[in-house]
Amino acid sequence: MWVLPGGLTRVALRPGSLVVNSSQGGGSKDTWVLRDDPHAAHHAGGPRSGIAADGLRDWTPAQAVDEADDRAACRDWVRRLGDGGWLRYCVAAEHGGALPALDSRALVVLRETLAFHSPLADFAFAMQGLGSGAITLAGTPAQQATYLGAVARGDKIAAFALSEPDAGSDAGAMKMIASHAVSTRAGSTFDHYTLNGTKTWISNGGIADFYCVFAKTDVAAGTRGITAFIVDADTPGLDSTEHIEVMAPHPLATLKFKDCEVPASAQLGALNGGFKLAMQTLDIFRASVAGAALGFARRALAEAVTHARQRQMFGQTLADFQLTQAKLGEMAALVDAAALLTYRAAWLRDEGEKRGGVRVTAEAAMAKMTATENAQRVIDMALQMHGGLGVKVGTRVESLYRDIRSLRIYEGATEVQQLIIGKSVLQE
Repeated sequence: MWVLPGGLTRVALRPGSLVVNSSQGGGSKDTWVLRDDPHAAHHAGGPRSGIAADGLRDWTPAQAVDEADDRAACRDWVRRLGDGGWLRYCVAAEHGGALPALDSRALVVLRETLAFHSPLADFAFAMQGLGSGAITLAGTPAQQATYLGAVARGDKIAAFALSEPDAGSDAGAMKMIASHAVSTRAGSTFDHYTLNGTKTWISNGGIADFYCVFAKTDVAAGTRGITAFIVDADTPGLDSTEHIEVMAPHPLATLKFKDCEVPASAQLGALNGGFKLAMQTLDIFRASVAGAALGFARRALAEAVTHARQRQMFGQTLADFQLTQAKLGEMAALVDAAALLTYRAAWLRDEGEKRGGVRVTAEAAMAKMTATENAQRVIDMALQMHGGLGVKVGTRVESLYRDIRSLRIYEGATEVQQLIIGKSVLQE
């Protein structure tokens, strides 16, 4: 894969290769050149096994999803994304996926495209990947067979449950406990864990069919005493009815676990290896968060360009003013700067996997921080350019303003990313 920012691109390709132009209107166009496996089998009726961004760009705006109810809308989007074959990029090929393994470049391009058209569509897609990512990385064959195919088809909605009221960025402060026991019931031996505690700010909370839950199995060991479990939504002792309303509507909930028993077979990955598993999962998807922010920024720039060309004032268009041109130029530069860091992080993650799973935590943090912060600036300038229309509820730039403000916090606030990057610099 090559990323060629802006300008005229000429490249010789083998049959089966893809050229993906990531621009969604407005600004310079970044071109990705990707070589697909010419022998890969194609999914009948769905997108090809390469990154079919052009197909998704046409498909997404054609979906008539009522987003007035965010929970109903997310269920609808998962169903449509599954039927369309797009959720196949959230799992590996052996479990019904489109590509041999989770591919950060694919996730970035697809999230960027979805976010340009619908933040809720992007959210629904992303959570299928993040919510099931730990199963992809560390699940047993039985666990993978039970959940991943259903995720790819849109038959099961996934969720990732790590955060707690007092343990967000500081996972070591986790208080949720998983107690192991072996008991005899009705003459049979029951090997199980009992979960007690609270998770909060859980995306897809209340609509998920299962949760990848992280809990302390060694209370005194900090992050080295955390283990992951798969908990089905209908498990007795799990209460997901406490919904959280936020400024950029999407399904969030607090999960309460009270004597919630799961079989020992629900353990996900190694005992006390949950923190490492959580970080590995987040590393894959953090760059894709930057991709979503990039989609928001490209849409804001496109809206600003359209408005500037059409808005009449003082006998000319808004676009005729040099001040407008300067702002558009600044916006385009911010978008491209974010794009380069985002694409780099995705490429490094994928290439690192080929070399035995080299971590790219700092690079992913740079991408997430820069893309979300730059998108905030771009959207703010677009809103300002719209004047009074920009603050009218229901306009695109107004909703983007709320969407990006939330994304600067989700999956690690900007300040957390700064700490990650700073620590990495000091270790060089």
